[in-house]
Amino acid sequence: MSIKLSKKIMSKLGRTNAEFTLIEEGDKILVGLSGGKDSLTMIHAMKEQQRRAPFKFEFIAVTISYGMGENFDKLAAHCKEYDIPHIIHETKTYELAKEKIRKNSSYCSFFSRMRRGYLYSVAKEYNCNKVALGHHLDDACESFFMNFIYNGQMRSLAPKYRAGNGLVIIRPLIQMRERQLKAFVEDNGIEAIGDEACPAMRFDVKMPHAREDTKKMLAKMEEEFPQLFTSLNAAFKNISVDSFFMTED
Repeated sequence: MSIKLSKKIMSKLGRTNAEFTLIEEGDKILVGLSGGKDSLTMIHAMKEQQRRAPFKFEFIAVTISYGMGENFDKLAAHCKEYDIPHIIHETKTYELAKEKIRKNSSYCSFFSRMRRGYLYSVAKEYNCNKVALGHHLDDACESFFMNFIYNGQMRSLAPKYRAGNGLVIIRPLIQMRERQLKAFVEDNGIEAIGDEACPAMRFDVKMPHAREDTKKMLAKMEEEFPQLFTSLNAAFKNISVDSFFMTED
């Protein structure tokens, strides 16, 4: 079965890549592949970009296993079918998390932090100079409002930045809407891994509500202001720092 990628997805990927210089000649990129709709879209979009681009780059998909007995056979078979290099990196994060969660640590941030650390170490092991993450525009807008409301901070998700370890982190899907990625997996009949694989489901703890509440708030706002996400995307590039409550150095 051939994969159908919409012109909108490839056009947006190309423009984002050109705007922020995400993928360059000679890059070797580790792509974080959870098996969800976002990362599945990303590996196929990057595979197509590899075919179209006037320069050469490599990428490998890496799936982090938390040691919960996850079965990634279908995901591995999918990557093999479409000739996408794929590695499953086994960890004992789930066992470590049991102790951390008893100490009232934030389990979501713990798993996220551990996963990111493992992706970085695997990237170094395979001589990758960049790590690609599957965040999209909805993620960036939700993060902005969560930081704004809960942390009193004006902060979102950068399309590109350099981590402390020297790796360059890129987000090729950062200007795409979540619904575009959902449509991609549905239109192609791809079986995506959903919330059922979330490690937090294994623990008897209260599920976090901040992101879900923010998602609902933005959905209501978009109903009233259909251009909301287009405007937010533009605003993230058009920040008038001197209009805020900044003190002089």
